[in-house]
Amino acid sequence: MKALVTGGAGFIGSALIRDLMAATEAHVVNVDKLTYAGDLRTLAGIADNPRYVFERHDIADSAAMSDVFARHRPDIVVNLAAETHVDRSIDGPAPFIATNILGTYTMLDVATSYWRALDQERRAAFRFHQVSTDEVFGALGAEGAFAEDSPYRPSSPYAASKAAADHLVRAWHKTYGLPAIVSNCSNNYGPYQFPEKLIPLSIICCIDEKPIRLYGTGANVRDWLHVEDHARALHLIATKAEPGASYNVGGGGERTNLEVVQMICAIFDALVPRARPAAQLITFVADRPGHDFRYAIDGRRLAAELGFAAAVDFEAGLRRTVEWYLANEAWWRPILAERYRGERLGMAS
Repeated sequence: MKALVTGGAGFIGSALIRDLMAATEAHVVNVDKLTYAGDLRTLAGIADNPRYVFERHDIADSAAMSDVFARHRPDIVVNLAAETHVDRSIDGPAPFIATNILGTYTMLDVATSYWRALDQERRAAFRFHQVSTDEVFGALGAEGAFAEDSPYRPSSPYAASKAAADHLVRAWHKTYGLPAIVSNCSNNYGPYQFPEKLIPLSIICCIDEKPIRLYGTGANVRDWLHVEDHARALHLIATKAEPGASYNVGGGGERTNLEVVQMICAIFDALVPRARPAAQLITFVADRPGHDFRYAIDGRRLAAELGFAAAVDFEAGLRRTVEWYLANEAWWRPILAERYRGERLGMAS
């Protein structure tokens, strides 16, 4: 099998590639534009593996992507290339429209032409897997969970761009027959996550003894999924799902943002005792515009049809994540010096 993974130098994409390389004999082609959040150090352990190839391209570049398909002849495509940070989409939506919508269209267009030219056996086995987010569904109240047929009600420019991409993928399946699949995941966490996101930024603030900013009262709820569990789910979906299928991927780690940060502080205090408890760093700030109150995933379809179950308990996974950032300062410290200094984003001012 040859897998083409776009966005493979990012957080989730690199986890998927590491999983594919470790669990299978597949050949993997990583296509990544290497924007601010892309980092090939996430794949340093396999960089010299003869089954792995890196191609630096923008997925919205039709000629480049056509060339990649022609040279590498993939059996499955997993489209993870995306701009992903809600706060950045509030400050500047244009890159989200360009990559998440136009880029997905370009991938679909190129993939459809490639798929049509395959022989009958390879055409039947080919899959295009679009990786999306639960944010396309909008906000939940205090109860309930998103199912695969939940209506799309995106709140942010990021969520709207991913919703548009999902609609394009389903349209290409229905109109042109492209054997496509969509999965929508809950919030990911784990090693190698770019430090603009809540969990790594909070850990780094504990390390550097800087204020941990919490939006509003910290009452917003997310369902947390360890990135290695997500990578296993993506591998399973891309290789086992039937064309036209949709799956939700959740971790069963539903917590308020305040609870998550308090857990990080408690873990940090146990690992790095200091006179001042880390929880004293928690600082409440003005809420983000359009901040969805709660997300939760109903993952029963994925469990019933493909046998997936998240293996990483949230408390244990969070402790492992804190330990990883403590042990890998050489990975994240240059990011803070060169690409992101921990400033607040998403003020829409």
